Amino acid sequence: MAIPASVALNAYASAAQAGSVSSGAGTGAAKSALGGGDEGSFGNALQNVMEGMMDAGKKGEAEMVGAVSNQGNLVDVVTAVSEAEATVQTVVAIRDKVVTAYQEIMRMPI
Repeated sequence: MAIPASVALNAYASAAQAGSVSSGAGTGAAKSALGGGDEGSFGNALQNVMEGMMDAGKKGEAEMVGAVSNQGNLVDVVTAVSEAEATVQTVVAIRDKVVTAYQEIMRMPI
């Protein structure tokens, strides 16, 4: 299944905007909502995964900019973009599993 470039760019822009908003003044509230300041919390694990996904996307974007300005290597661009795509697919698969688990828990009788 191929993802159109415009959809991917819009998703990246939305994620980047959400990342910049969450790094502002509301960070304390977001951390407490995700599990507090505990180093081993589930919220921190999710935050680390999202930061890694954003870093992979930014690396791919930087490689593309370098290639457009004739300063990059095509192999590096393809590798960085492929890594970013694989990261996004992994995060989406994990999200789907979490949503499915949540739905199963909600269907359990009390």
